[in-house]
Amino acid sequence: MTLISNSPGLTPAPIKGQALNSNYLSFTDAAGGGTFAKQYLPELYEAEVERYGNRTIGGFLRMVGAEMPMTSDQVVWSEQNRLHVSYKDVTIGTGAGNLAKLNITTGVGNECAIKVNQTVVVQGATGEMTALVTGVGAVSGAGVCIIETKPYTNADFSTGAAGVFVAGAAATVFVYGSEYIKGSTSADGTLTPAFTQYNNKPIILRDEFEVNGSDAAQIGWVEVATEDGASGYLWYLKAESETRLRFEDYMEMSMVEAEKKAGTSTVAVDGSEGLFAAIKDRGQVMDAFSGAGLGSGALADFDKILKQLDKEGSIEENMLFLNRELALDIDDMLASVNGSTQGDAGTGASYGLFNNESEMALNLGFSGFRRGSYDFYKSDWKYLNDASTRGVLGMTALVPGSTVEGVLVPAGTSTVYDQILGQNIRRPFLHVRYRASETEDRRMKSWITGSVGGAYTSSLDAMKVNFLSERCLCVQGANNFVLFQS
Repeated sequence: MTLISNSPGLTPAPIKGQALNSNYLSFTDAAGGGTFAKQYLPELYEAEVERYGNRTIGGFLRMVGAEMPMTSDQVVWSEQNRLHVSYKDVTIGTGAGNLAKLNITTGVGNECAIKVNQTVVVQGATGEMTALVTGVGAVSGAGVCIIETKPYTNADFSTGAAGVFVAGAAATVFVYGSEYIKGSTSADGTLTPAFTQYNNKPIILRDEFEVNGSDAAQIGWVEVATEDGASGYLWYLKAESETRLRFEDYMEMSMVEAEKKAGTSTVAVDGSEGLFAAIKDRGQVMDAFSGAGLGSGALADFDKILKQLDKEGSIEENMLFLNRELALDIDDMLASVNGSTQGDAGTGASYGLFNNESEMALNLGFSGFRRGSYDFYKSDWKYLNDASTRGVLGMTALVPGSTVEGVLVPAGTSTVYDQILGQNIRRPFLHVRYRASETEDRRMKSWITGSVGGAYTSSLDAMKVNFLSERCLCVQGANNFVLFQS
C-alpha cells in the first residue's frame, strides 16, 4: 500500500537571516495570494476617499425654474410681438423723382404695416430725417412695398443742406405718429396683432442597473457612502446609487444640451430644444467677452449686453451662471473700476475699504453688481467647470469650435398664452414640463424587476432597477437670455 502526502513542505532559506520575497505577505499582489486569508492584516481604511467632492452637477434648473406636468405629446405657447411698427430692410429710391420713396422689404405674402398720413423717422448711416407718408403701394411678388413720403426738412432724401441719404442707400424706418389736415378722413386699414408660436416635444430618458443575487448577498470590506446617503458594506448599493445620481444629472443635462432633429438628420428620434439651442436660435450670443483685458475693454463689452437688453424685455434682475474663467474675468472687470487700478484715483470708484488686520480675509470676488438700471447676481455653474462634463472642453486646445462659458438668465416670470389651457398664464422664463396624468407620473420613475431585493416579477436571478423620465424644457422669452461663448 502506498501513502501519498499532500501536506505543504518547508523550503528553508539557504542563508540564515536573509530577507526574501517569500518571507513577506502581500495584500495587493494577486500573484502572492493577496487576500485576507493571512495571519496578519493591513491597516484598512474602510471608507472611500471622496477625492472629487460632490460629483453631481444638477441643481441649475431647480434654482431658476420650476417643473410642471403636462398630458400631451408637445407643449405649445405663443409670445407677443413688438408693439410699434418699424422696418430694418429699407433702401432709398433710385432714379429721378424717386429719392422721396422708400423700398421696404416686408417679405412675400406680408402686407405693409405703414399707413398713409403716418409720420416716420428714416435713419441711415450718416443721419436721419422725419417724413410724412403720402402713399403706400401694394407689396410686389418679391415682397417689397414702395412707400411715398414727403420729408419735413427737405424736398426729398437726397444729400444736401438738410438731406443725409444718397439713392439706393440702406436705411431703417419706424412710425412715431400721424398728422392729418382739417376735415380729413382717417386712413384705411387697421393693424391686427399677430403672435409668434413656439413648441417643444418631450424626450424619453431611460437607464437601468442590474446586480445578480450572489453579488447582492456578498459583503465587502469597503464601506459605501454616496451623495444620496446610501451606506453599508454591500457594493451594489453604491453602484445602484451612482446609477440613480447619474440619471438625475442626465435629466438636467438633456434639458440644457438637447437639439431638435434637423431635416438632413437620419436619427430615428425627434429630439428636443434645450437651453443652449433655444438661446442660439432666439436669444443673444456674446462671443469672446474681453474680460481678460480688464478695465474699460471688458466693461465696454458688458455695456453692449445692456444696450441689447434695453431693446428686449428690459428685465431688471438677471442671474449669471458662469464657468471659472468667465467668473474671474468679470471679477477682474469689476475690480478694475477701482481708481488705483486705473491709475487715476480721481476717476475710479474705491471698493472694499476696511481696517486691514492680520485676521481678516481679503475678498477678491463679487457675488453681484448693478450696472445701469440692471442688477446681476453671479454664480458658478458646476456643469461648466466639471472635468467630466463641459469643463473638459476648456482643458485642451484640440477641441474645435466655440466653448460655452456661461448664460445670463432673467429672473421673474413671463405672461404667455397657453394653447392647451386656452388662457394667459404666468410661468418662469425657464421651466420643465414632464408627462403626467391621474394614473401615470413620468417625472422620475423607478421600479425593480427580477427575483432579488424584494422583487418577484420573473425567474431572473438578479435585481434590475429601471429609471425613466419624459420631459422637455420651455425657454420662454429667449430674447432676454444671453449665451457667452469663447
